[in-house]
Amino acid sequence: MQELTGGNGDWRGFCIRDNRFSIGTPAVIGLCCTATERPELINSPVASSGMTATALPSSTRRALLIGALGVVYGDIGTSPLYALRQSLMAYGDTGASAVFAAVSMIGWSLFLVVTVKYVLLIMRADNRGEGGLLALTALALRTVGSTDRRYAVIMTAGLIGAALFYGDGIITPAISVLSAVEGLNVATPLFQPFVIPISIGLLIALFAVQRRGTAAVGMLFGPIMLAWFATLAVLGTASILKTPAILLALNPLHAIAIFIHTPWLAFTMLGAVFLAVTGAETLYADMGHFGRRAMSLDWLAIVFPSLLLNYFGQGALLLRDPAAVQNPFYLLVPSWGLYPLVVLASTATIIASQAVISGAFSITQQAVQLGYLPRIRVLHTSQEEIGQVYVPRINSALLILVILLILGFKTSDNLGAAYGIAVTGMMTITTMLAYVYARQAWKWSLPQAAAVFGAFLALDLTFLSANLLKIVDGGWFPVLVAAIVFLLMSTWWRGRQWLTELRARSTLPLESFLQGVKPDRPQRIPGLAIVMARDLGWVPQPLLHAFKHFKVLHEHVALLSVETEDVPHVPPDERLEVRNLGKGFYTVRLRYGFMDTPNVGRALSEAPYPNLRFDPMITSVVIGREKLLASIQKSPMSRWRRKLFIFMSNNAFDATEFFHIPPNRVVEVGGQVEI
Repeated sequence: MQELTGGNGDWRGFCIRDNRFSIGTPAVIGLCCTATERPELINSPVASSGMTATALPSSTRRALLIGALGVVYGDIGTSPLYALRQSLMAYGDTGASAVFAAVSMIGWSLFLVVTVKYVLLIMRADNRGEGGLLALTALALRTVGSTDRRYAVIMTAGLIGAALFYGDGIITPAISVLSAVEGLNVATPLFQPFVIPISIGLLIALFAVQRRGTAAVGMLFGPIMLAWFATLAVLGTASILKTPAILLALNPLHAIAIFIHTPWLAFTMLGAVFLAVTGAETLYADMGHFGRRAMSLDWLAIVFPSLLLNYFGQGALLLRDPAAVQNPFYLLVPSWGLYPLVVLASTATIIASQAVISGAFSITQQAVQLGYLPRIRVLHTSQEEIGQVYVPRINSALLILVILLILGFKTSDNLGAAYGIAVTGMMTITTMLAYVYARQAWKWSLPQAAAVFGAFLALDLTFLSANLLKIVDGGWFPVLVAAIVFLLMSTWWRGRQWLTELRARSTLPLESFLQGVKPDRPQRIPGLAIVMARDLGWVPQPLLHAFKHFKVLHEHVALLSVETEDVPHVPPDERLEVRNLGKGFYTVRLRYGFMDTPNVGRALSEAPYPNLRFDPMITSVVIGREKLLASIQKSPMSRWRRKLFIFMSNNAFDATEFFHIPPNRVVEVGGQVEI
């Protein structure tokens, strides 16, 4: 949790509006505002005293902890539904030695991967309070120059990791909801034909409500997940008390023993054991919304103990009755509690799915802002909280693919074979990027960084290798999804680079253009013209085309560049930069963070420069609309990739709406560019 101060208006570690909490993205209890948005907070007692999160009222701290519990830990918290069962099925044995080994491997994986790697280490690498793979990529890129060969390697790694997230985002809702509904089969086989229809119905309902935002249901997330983890702990404890011998699984020698005696089967089991730690990346991704302190406390005090108790409880049940491997989670509960547990589990998995879906919306918005994807329609579902976004195209694509997954794989056991590769790939990339950041920003010595991150990388690669065995049985699916997304991202990024180079060849330096502007020519007409520009050192093509045809210039001409910084948010007082070039010309630089939403109309209407304020009566916004054509000449991009880039460009969201420019003041100037 960041310190709450009023000096720089940075309240991202914690914020409440009107004593209410709401959901942000990824499915986050809304804790984001700035002192500028709430000016009454700047001189408040909290701001002036420099009060830290630990000094907040106890009721506020509890609300914050419960809010983080309901959003961050849904994915990893529902893993007990299938992780231990999948591990023993992968091993092919339910004997006592296999049970001890599986429970031991799950327990130590939770400790090493989540507690040590993420909670104690990785979450220290924050980008102004924000975490996640793209935020870490921006941090790592900041440590090297753009001409450094490592720059392209780091950026490529970040894009691959972001692409893998979409593969995970498709499988998580499918396997989570399906595994919860399959609990009905434990009661009676009569429910078997209805498991898939019920699962699909729940998911359709979940995706359908995305357009309404998550604030309405968000208030329920925390208490429900608190009840879920309490249930996990109670069921596990009751089973452990019946067979306390399972506590011997705390000794890692049980896991080591099966690697010695049956190395290949143990390696196969490891791929399924990893299912217990899927969702660990969410801790890092959502850090900016809740703060490291609250999330760490939730994990250490509630989530980690509850998961351990439940996994050990399932292991104790299997020691008593190996046949319970068919569904050890639901068989922990007495028969009278089965249906209520199915309802609670289904609700918990929907919450877990909501977090991943909202995460996909969030990472899409970040990728667009950073220039890795074309403009896409992003709707904000709240007028009060930043971060609540809904991306219609992504929502529809995810729903279709999730339904196809369920229809194709049919059971959570089959889906387990497809799960894990994407997450292990993301974790491996996170470790490598964190190593770069630790060496450059934390000034760790080479031996220190190599020892710490080398150990984590070895663990990640071991999990990744074990999950690669699943490629044939379904692991190909998230890899295919990630490959397609990476192709789109890399094509868009390279295409924009090439297009920028081509534009530079057909324009002229701004300084040369201004030298030709005289007091008496060309003719100037009243008003302000805002010309969208990508590089403020050159004359934008729309301005050249308009001047060539109309032979006049506005009295005031502002060349406007909208830039995305490698930080999550840019404070409002640092957003606008204006230079007066003389002769009625200005350059305006608008800066936004990769989690901000550009709003040109609002930014200029509040500009402290009278000549540049957006007046709908006298202001015109000139935007270029280019038609791209595939050239037959040689290019750094292959012809098929150029056609793909042209297709993406032609289907990009309209710039007028994307930048929130009043459409009745927009003048579009067209042209053709061969690439």
